[in-house]
Amino acid sequence: MSRNPRIRTALVTAGVLVTTAVGTVGVSAATSGGDAKAYAKPAKPAKPAKEQIAALFDGWNEALQTNDPEKVAARYAEDAVLLPTASPEIRTDRAGIVDYFEHFMEGKPKGEKVRSIINVLDENSAIDAGIYKFHLTDAKTGKCRTVEARYTYEYEKRDGKWLIVNHHSSVLPPAS
Repeated sequence: MSRNPRIRTALVTAGVLVTTAVGTVGVSAATSGGDAKAYAKPAKPAKPAKEQIAALFDGWNEALQTNDPEKVAARYAEDAVLLPTASPEIRTDRAGIVDYFEHFMEGKPKGEKVRSIINVLDENSAIDAGIYKFHLTDAKTGKCRTVEARYTYEYEKRDGKWLIVNHHSSVLPPAS
Protein backbone atom coordinates (compact mmCIF):
# COMPACT_ATOMS: atom_id res chain seq x y z
CA MET A 1 0.00 0.00 0.00
CA SER A 2 1.18 3.49 -0.79
CA ARG A 3 2.66 5.69 1.93
CA ASN A 4 1.00 8.73 0.46
CA PRO A 5 -2.18 9.32 2.50
CA ARG A 6 -4.09 10.72 -0.48
CA ILE A 7 -3.30 7.72 -2.68
CA ARG A 8 -4.02 5.33 0.20
CA THR A 9 -7.44 6.97 0.77
CA ALA A 10 -8.20 6.86 -2.94
CA LEU A 11 -7.26 3.15 -3.12
CA VAL A 12 -9.33 2.28 -0.04
CA THR A 13 -12.31 4.23 -1.38
CA ALA A 14 -11.99 2.54 -4.78
CA GLY A 15 -11.77 -0.85 -3.07
CA VAL A 16 -14.94 -0.16 -1.07
CA LEU A 17 -16.75 0.96 -4.21
CA VAL A 18 -15.64 -2.11 -6.16
CA THR A 19 -16.55 -4.43 -3.28
CA THR A 20 -19.92 -2.76 -2.89
CA ALA A 21 -20.58 -2.89 -6.62
CA VAL A 22 -19.60 -6.55 -6.86
CA GLY A 23 -21.70 -7.40 -3.82
CA THR A 24 -24.69 -5.57 -5.25
CA VAL A 25 -24.33 -7.30 -8.59
CA GLY A 26 -24.03 -10.66 -6.80
CA VAL A 27 -27.15 -10.05 -4.70
CA SER A 28 -29.01 -8.69 -7.69
CA ALA A 29 -28.12 -11.73 -9.80
CA ALA A 30 -29.05 -14.11 -7.00
CA THR A 31 -32.46 -12.59 -6.41
CA SER A 32 -33.48 -11.82 -9.98
CA GLY A 33 -32.98 -15.02 -11.83
CA GLY A 34 -31.25 -18.33 -11.90
CA ASP A 35 -30.37 -18.84 -8.25
CA ALA A 36 -33.40 -17.08 -6.74
CA LYS A 37 -34.91 -20.43 -5.73
CA ALA A 38 -31.83 -21.24 -3.71
CA TYR A 39 -32.47 -18.17 -1.56
CA ALA A 40 -36.27 -18.24 -1.58
CA LYS A 41 -38.11 -19.61 1.44
CA PRO A 42 -40.41 -22.44 0.35
CA ALA A 43 -44.08 -21.55 0.55
CA LYS A 44 -46.00 -23.43 3.24
CA PRO A 45 -48.85 -25.45 1.74
CA ALA A 46 -52.24 -23.94 2.46
CA LYS A 47 -54.67 -25.63 4.81
CA PRO A 48 -57.85 -26.87 3.15
CA ALA A 49 -61.02 -24.89 3.74
CA LYS A 50 -63.54 -26.25 6.21
CA GLU A 51 -65.99 -26.60 3.32
CA GLN A 52 -63.56 -28.94 1.57
CA ILE A 53 -63.40 -31.14 4.66
CA ALA A 54 -67.20 -31.03 5.06
CA ALA A 55 -67.55 -32.24 1.46
CA LEU A 56 -65.63 -35.41 2.36
CA PHE A 57 -68.69 -36.62 4.30
CA ASP A 58 -70.87 -35.92 1.26
CA GLY A 59 -68.59 -38.13 -0.85
CA TRP A 60 -68.71 -40.85 1.79
CA ASN A 61 -72.52 -40.63 1.94
CA GLU A 62 -72.72 -40.81 -1.87
CA ALA A 63 -70.55 -43.95 -1.80
CA LEU A 64 -72.95 -45.36 0.80
CA GLN A 65 -75.87 -44.76 -1.59
CA THR A 66 -74.26 -46.99 -4.24
CA ASN A 67 -74.93 -49.99 -1.99
CA ASP A 68 -71.37 -51.14 -2.80
CA PRO A 69 -69.39 -51.72 0.42
CA GLU A 70 -66.11 -51.72 -1.55
CA LYS A 71 -66.76 -48.13 -2.70
CA VAL A 72 -67.34 -47.02 0.87
CA ALA A 73 -64.29 -48.91 2.14
CA ALA A 74 -62.17 -47.26 -0.57
CA ARG A 75 -62.65 -43.95 1.28
CA TYR A 76 -60.75 -45.40 4.27
CA ALA A 77 -56.98 -45.68 4.59
CA GLU A 78 -55.55 -49.21 4.62
CA ASP A 79 -54.68 -48.76 8.32
CA ALA A 80 -57.96 -47.06 9.28
CA VAL A 81 -59.90 -47.79 12.45
CA LEU A 82 -63.70 -47.94 12.33
CA LEU A 83 -65.72 -47.95 15.57
CA PRO A 84 -69.15 -48.36 13.96
CA THR A 85 -72.62 -47.47 15.16
CA ALA A 86 -74.32 -50.80 14.56
CA SER A 87 -71.64 -53.26 15.64
CA PRO A 88 -69.66 -53.86 18.82
CA GLU A 89 -66.65 -55.02 16.75
CA ILE A 90 -63.76 -52.63 16.09
CA ARG A 91 -62.76 -52.80 12.42
CA THR A 92 -59.05 -52.33 11.75
CA ASP A 93 -58.55 -53.62 8.21
CA ARG A 94 -60.17 -53.35 4.79
CA ALA A 95 -61.93 -56.74 5.06
CA GLY A 96 -63.49 -55.79 8.40
CA ILE A 97 -64.66 -52.42 7.07
CA VAL A 98 -66.19 -54.03 3.98
CA ASP A 99 -67.89 -56.64 6.17
CA TYR A 100 -69.44 -53.94 8.35
CA PHE A 101 -70.81 -52.00 5.40
CA GLU A 102 -72.20 -55.17 3.75
CA HIS A 103 -74.47 -55.56 6.80
CA PHE A 104 -75.10 -51.85 7.40
CA MET A 105 -76.21 -51.33 3.80
CA GLU A 106 -79.02 -53.86 4.20
CA GLY A 107 -80.98 -50.98 5.79
CA LYS A 108 -80.38 -48.69 2.78
CA PRO A 109 -78.84 -46.01 5.01
CA LYS A 110 -78.81 -42.40 4.05
CA GLY A 111 -76.78 -40.06 6.24
CA GLU A 112 -77.65 -36.49 7.08
CA LYS A 113 -75.50 -34.18 9.18
CA VAL A 114 -77.30 -32.36 11.97
CA ARG A 115 -74.34 -30.52 13.47
CA SER A 116 -70.71 -30.51 12.39
CA ILE A 117 -67.58 -29.10 14.01
CA ILE A 118 -64.57 -29.14 11.71
CA ASN A 119 -61.02 -28.61 12.90
CA VAL A 120 -58.42 -28.35 10.14
CA LEU A 121 -55.17 -29.33 11.85
CA ASP A 122 -52.78 -28.68 8.97
CA GLU A 123 -52.58 -29.09 5.20
CA ASN A 124 -52.78 -32.88 5.52
CA SER A 125 -55.10 -33.61 8.43
CA ALA A 126 -58.50 -32.60 9.74
CA ILE A 127 -61.23 -33.74 12.10
CA ASP A 128 -64.96 -33.55 11.50
CA ALA A 129 -67.07 -34.32 14.59
CA GLY A 130 -70.72 -33.85 15.37
CA ILE A 131 -74.15 -35.42 15.15
CA TYR A 132 -75.75 -37.10 12.17
CA LYS A 133 -78.95 -38.98 11.40
CA PHE A 134 -79.30 -42.16 9.44
CA HIS A 135 -82.54 -42.90 7.69
CA LEU A 136 -82.86 -46.69 7.52
CA THR A 137 -85.37 -48.98 5.84
CA ASP A 138 -86.17 -52.38 7.29
CA ALA A 139 -85.56 -54.92 4.52
CA LYS A 140 -88.42 -57.19 5.69
CA THR A 141 -91.16 -54.65 6.47
CA GLY A 142 -90.14 -51.64 4.37
CA LYS A 143 -90.67 -49.49 7.47
CA CYS A 144 -88.38 -46.47 7.77
CA ARG A 145 -86.75 -45.28 10.95
CA THR A 146 -84.22 -42.62 11.85
CA VAL A 147 -81.26 -43.14 14.16
CA GLU A 148 -79.29 -40.20 15.54
CA ALA A 149 -75.63 -40.77 16.29
CA ARG A 150 -72.50 -38.95 17.32
CA TYR A 151 -69.58 -39.18 14.93
CA THR A 152 -65.92 -38.33 14.52
CA TYR A 153 -64.06 -38.62 11.23
CA GLU A 154 -60.32 -38.10 11.24
CA TYR A 155 -58.96 -37.47 7.76
CA GLU A 156 -55.43 -37.52 6.39
CA LYS A 157 -54.31 -36.52 2.96
CA ARG A 158 -52.18 -39.37 1.62
CA ASP A 159 -50.63 -39.36 -1.84
CA GLY A 160 -52.86 -36.40 -2.71
CA LYS A 161 -56.10 -38.12 -1.64
CA TRP A 162 -58.14 -37.45 1.51
CA LEU A 163 -58.82 -40.69 3.39
CA ILE A 164 -60.56 -41.59 6.63
CA VAL A 165 -58.02 -42.85 9.14
CA ASN A 166 -60.33 -43.01 12.14
CA HIS A 167 -64.13 -43.11 12.19
CA HIS A 168 -66.14 -43.41 15.38
CA SER A 169 -69.91 -43.45 15.45
CA SER A 170 -72.23 -44.20 18.36
CA VAL A 171 -75.98 -43.91 18.92
CA LEU A 172 -76.87 -40.60 20.52
CA PRO A 173 -77.95 -41.21 24.10
CA PRO A 174 -81.27 -39.74 25.24
CA ALA A 175 -81.16 -36.28 26.78
CA SER A 176 -80.91 -36.35 30.54
